[in-house]
Amino acid sequence: MTAEAVPARPSAPTTWRAGLRPAERLCHAVGLVLVISGLVHLAVFAVDGGPWDGPVSWRKPVTFGLSFGATLIAVTWVTSYLRVAPRLRALLLTVFAADCVVEVGGITLQAWRRVPSHLDMETPFDTAVSMMLAVGGGVLVVLLTVFALASFRHRPSGPAGMAAAVRSGFAILLVALATGAAMIARGVVLTRTGHQEAAYHSTAPLKPLHGVSLHAVLALPAPAWLLSRTSWSEQIRRRIVATATGCYVVAVIGAGVWAVLTY
Repeated sequence: MTAEAVPARPSAPTTWRAGLRPAERLCHAVGLVLVISGLVHLAVFAVDGGPWDGPVSWRKPVTFGLSFGATLIAVTWVTSYLRVAPRLRALLLTVFAADCVVEVGGITLQAWRRVPSHLDMETPFDTAVSMMLAVGGGVLVVLLTVFALASFRHRPSGPAGMAAAVRSGFAILLVALATGAAMIARGVVLTRTGHQEAAYHSTAPLKPLHGVSLHAVLALPAPAWLLSRTSWSEQIRRRIVATATGCYVVAVIGAGVWAVLTY
């Protein structure tokens, strides 16, 4: 692919001043709707009550709505620093947004039906929903891996420390994808072997690691962007971003140790 086919994107602040592209507007709008959905279901939980933990609870539409919405908005923003052909990036982001809607929609549907959203093979309909969510998870893995590889293939643009933050964020995000796949795989095996209840609880040890590593793609580039608004030198800003990255890695390692000890 030639340099002409993969133009270097301007820094994000310049892009924002010039206006968002249609695919970016769509993803931000969808992400905002998902976040609002999560907040609405938090209110539902406050009114309706019930358990917060377990395979059937309002926690799932709350956490998945907030998490998927924030991740969609973050990935849309962060990928503006990558050297990816505009049409390809727009296509990938559009598919990503659609997949996020499918995932949160399926989880929310099952919460209102008062049945588990994942690993539920009790009826043909529940099986179809569980398989749809599993396939959607596979699509997420592919899309985010493509963006991660793009971040390492060409140095991301942006202010001081942004390239390292973006690459670190995507690298840690791959840990979240791997743990998510591991949770689904283990749960499916237990379900297929007749251990349905064990399948529902088998994901608990990996949830902290999955949750912490999932949001690195936002938590690490954000400080780099905020520091770019200060008058501090590039060297100081890079050191701060590097320190923040190191602290985040320690948190991921801690969650990983917890997963190993409790698995």
